[in-house]
Amino acid sequence: MITKPQIKLKRVFDVLLTFVLIPIIIIPLIIFLVFAAIETKQSGLFKQNRVGQHGKIFEIYKIRTLKKGKHELGQLDTYAAPFGRFLRRFKLDELPQLFNVLFGDMSFVGPRPDVVGFADELQGEDRIVLKVKPGVTGPATLKYRDEERILALQDDPENYNRTIIWVDKVEINKKYVKNWSFYLDLKYILQSIF
Repeated sequence: MITKPQIKLKRVFDVLLTFVLIPIIIIPLIIFLVFAAIETKQSGLFKQNRVGQHGKIFEIYKIRTLKKGKHELGQLDTYAAPFGRFLRRFKLDELPQLFNVLFGDMSFVGPRPDVVGFADELQGEDRIVLKVKPGVTGPATLKYRDEERILALQDDPENYNRTIIWVDKVEINKKYVKNWSFYLDLKYILQSIF
């Protein structure tokens, strides 16, 4: 099980890596935000409440990729603007989350932060998932990197997500928290890049 000293080590690593990456990505990030604003005719920066460490609600940052309107689970790519589709395909819409990491709401590796109605409703041993900060990437994120495509194939994407994918993600994330190591975090970061 991850310990308090290990959580502190994760935080030090997160801050150091963020300070290395922000100067590299800041210019592309600004360009992407401007393109997203032009294409979606809204602010290029998308903000949404998510459930964080210990169930605390925080605001996650992403580059806006979807046009205005009601968006259904499993159909998000069909609502994405062309440039937005490109960003989503390569996960570049998540670049602003470096600031979530810097501000201490997220870590580079951990369970993905969910909207209210999922992680905040965990019970019993499943709540250990909330012991760590949510991550930009992680083992469940890597397994379900094609989650939108999987959901698009389902007759009832909402039910499939709640009863199959979400249940599996909880198990994967529990295993991550119970068996945390610095080596594993580095491995997940490299797998996400390559």
